[in-house]
This record gives sequence, structure tokens and C-alpha cells, in this order.
Amino acid sequence: MLQLIIIDPFEKFKKTINVSNKEYTYFDLPKFGVEYDQLPYSIRVLLESAVRNCDNFQVTENDVQNILKWKTNQSIEGGVEVAFKPARVILQDFTGVPAVVDFAAMRDAVKSLGGDPDKINPVCPSDLVIDHSIQADFVREADAQQKNENLEFERNKERFTFLKWGAKAFKNMLIVPPGSGIVHQVNLEYLARVVFTDRDTLYPDSLVGTDSHTTMINGLGVLGWGVGGIEAEAVMLGQAISMLLPQVLGYQLTGTLNQF
Repeated sequence: MLQLIIIDPFEKFKKTINVSNKEYTYFDLPKFGVEYDQLPYSIRVLLESAVRNCDNFQVTENDVQNILKWKTNQSIEGGVEVAFKPARVILQDFTGVPAVVDFAAMRDAVKSLGGDPDKINPVCPSDLVIDHSIQADFVREADAQQKNENLEFERNKERFTFLKWGAKAFKNMLIVPPGSGIVHQVNLEYLARVVFTDRDTLYPDSLVGTDSHTTMINGLGVLGWGVGGIEAEAVMLGQAISMLLPQVLGYQLTGTLNQF
């Protein structure tokens, strides 16, 4: 039987840290030296992801070097493409329902071929917030919110029933029910991890989302931006997305705050 052996080219960058009497592993990026020190903090998150996910197949050592040479690559016309594997995906129900349908269809296909359909699940954590179905039929009334939510459930009964099934059927998928809040606010206040823990490895939170306000999460120091449904679903399936090495706009705050 042929066995695929993946050699971690950045094994030497691994270090351990003890937190509350538990040992964790992380990648010690300052070992890269001066080039790392010159990187903006947002690009350092990209670099960590590339180093941690480098398998020389989806993410290569060349991707790592291109990110590390971010400063010099800014002058290349047309930009430099790199692979990126976000830590998680966030969806809203408008674009999230088709993704859940696709996963359900894949389960049917696997079952018809004699396989185990329960093995079909998102590879990375995927959160779906139901917030795009509400309509403001009632306003300026004390019970307007409750009336609007009741209508929302009546109008979307079939969709919500399907999503409720998806929440129970799929592992690694969290579905936030309607009435919980707007997707980007829920993402910021409840879903953001800031630091992920996976198999005793610590790494920065990062994400792509199917909502245009996904970038709001950057205010928390979590790298994230909006993508289309196909890109989001690719990440859910464990694929890296291809992107141009981004430019970074920096600013400096000076002075002191006035006394309140």
C-alpha cells in the first residue's frame, strides 16, 4: 500500500509554551530574522498560516518566501500570487444555504457509491449566521421585533428546517439561529477566537466570509475579508485560496487623549 509522507519543512520553527500547566506548540516566526521584523502585523498572520500549512502541494515553500519578501514584492507589476488557508469560514444564510445544500448532495453521492456519508463534513470550522431573511414589516411598535421574527419563521419555514437539520448532521459547522443578531456583529462578539487551539497547536485566528462586512473583524486584530460563495466553500473543503499579496496601509497615532 502506497503511503503519502508529508515532511514539514518548517519543523525547526516549532516551539513550546506552557499555559496553565498544559504544553502547546506554536511557530516561532522571529527566527526568520530581519525580513520578518520588517513585515506589517497583518502580513505576519499570512506568513504564519503559510508556514503552518506548508505541504509543498497546496501551500509551498515558495509561498512562504514570497510573503517573507513582501516589501520587495510590492514593486512587481501585477502583484505576486500566494496561497492562503484561513483558520475558519463565516457565512450568512443567503450564500450559506447553497453551501449546505452542496454538502448534503455530496453525502448523497457518497452514499450511492457505497461509502459512509457521515464522513462528509467541513474540514475547517464553518459558522453560518441566519440574518438575511428578516424583513421590517412592523416598525415603531413595542413588539415590532417579535412580530417581524414571527413572520420571518413563517416565510422561511422550509429553509430553517433544512438548516436545523444541517446543524445536527454536520460536524465542524455551527449554525446561529435567526434573531441572534447581524452576522458581522455576531462574528465580532461571539465567534472570533483570536487565538485558535488545534491538536495542542496555537495559531492566530483568520477567516474569509461571504458577507461584505466581514472586514469588520480586523478591528479585533483578526485577519479577515469577504469572498464569494465558491471561494468560501473551497476553504470549507480544505482547499487553499489563491490571492495577490496585499498592500498594507499604515498609520501612526500621536498625541494623547483628552480627559473625559
